[in-house]
Amino acid sequence: MTVSVAAEMEALLTAAFAPARLAIINDSAKHSGHMGDDGSGESHFTIEIEAAAFAPMNRLARQRAVIAALGDIVGGRVHAVAIKAGVPAE
Repeated sequence: MTVSVAAEMEALLTAAFAPARLAIINDSAKHSGHMGDDGSGESHFTIEIEAAAFAPMNRLARQRAVIAALGDIVGGRVHAVAIKAGVPAE
């Protein structure tokens, strides 16, 4: 059974941050035929994540932490990710 990239990202981010809220939105259809579209239907994503772990971090540190948690997915199997990371009730 093949796991979707979105499901893999969800599992990695849940394990790393225990988020209060996590949404992984596949934006690939909006980029069909554009640079970075590999035809897989899983090339562009928006990640919306809220976790207490982000409280001491600034915006850039939060984005870097998310990218680090995703390992080789970003830049390897996924062309682009937009990240909206915050803390609950922020």
